[in-house]
Amino acid sequence: MRRFKKLLIFFVSIAFVFSCSTEDPNDPANGGVNRTANLKTLGASATDLLSDVNFTSMNIEIVYVEGNKPAEEAISNFSNFLKQRTYKPDGIRITQRSVSSSGQAPFDIDEIVEIEKKERTAYNAGDEIAVWIYFADGSSEKDSNDKFVLGSAFRNTSMVIYEKTIKEFSSRNGGTSRATIEAATLNHEFGHLFGLVDLGTEPVSDHEDSENQGHCITDGCLMKASIEFGSGVVDVINGTGIPELDQLCIDDLQSVGGK
Repeated sequence: MRRFKKLLIFFVSIAFVFSCSTEDPNDPANGGVNRTANLKTLGASATDLLSDVNFTSMNIEIVYVEGNKPAEEAISNFSNFLKQRTYKPDGIRITQRSVSSSGQAPFDIDEIVEIEKKERTAYNAGDEIAVWIYFADGSSEKDSNDKFVLGSAFRNTSMVIYEKTIKEFSSRNGGTSRATIEAATLNHEFGHLFGLVDLGTEPVSDHEDSENQGHCITDGCLMKASIEFGSGVVDVINGTGIPELDQLCIDDLQSVGGK
């Protein structure tokens, strides 16, 4: 997984206008939505997602391609994970809606960005921070014979889950349910939005995997690279359920405002 850690080429949403204008359609004063706060690099909003200093609530917009809705059990676990690690006294709201297939699979991340531009409706507003999650009907173009990507967090409040890949993987490994893999992937990718590991949140101690940038070296930790790359996810889950963050990752989150 390659994410936009050092790139500043994030898009400006399309506005439909019928005459020439020098006004910025994203300017709230012009009746638009200011999207710039949601177009930053991965990990840039770690403190805003974790703490209640600037945002007291969170709005998570899940958009799934028809036939690829995440399991209720996975969403329940995901919600509990967020409540366990964040301070949001006014609550965490998760909404879901279906969209038609883009027909573009397998995807590169630029194609996911274009889908987000078209389908995302939730952006930061007042004291509520917004996150967009796309459940895709295809795989990542970076898949190989022995490694395939289950999800990618690609900017400060955006991620994609390759639901088709998760379905295929769970069907070949009967001991691991689709809901469990979905939840593990959601939690793992949100860990990257939190800036883990060294993706915007400076580690309190040295625990980044030198062979897998952005991942934890501790066996069994939620932020192990094998959660993101399906070839090893069963070994990590190993019948014990969804992995938790290890103490080193928790220390990192607490250092920037998390629980």
